[in-house]
Amino acid sequence: MPRLTADHEACQGYGNCITGAPDVYDIDDDGVVVLLRDEIPESDRARVEEAARSCPVSALAVED
Repeated sequence: MPRLTADHEACQGYGNCITGAPDVYDIDDDGVVVLLRDEIPESDRARVEEAARSCPVSALAVED
């Protein structure tokens, strides 16, 4: 099952990821990404990867 990773130090709180996958990503009160899940089903992979790619600072990844 694909795993999600986030570079919390790189995150600048743009929130682009939330637009594409609000059930997977959120932003905390400090403006840093929060992973709502660590793993995703393969059926959600394309949508979640697209949301990760929308991060302007490349703080998100989907790994096998």
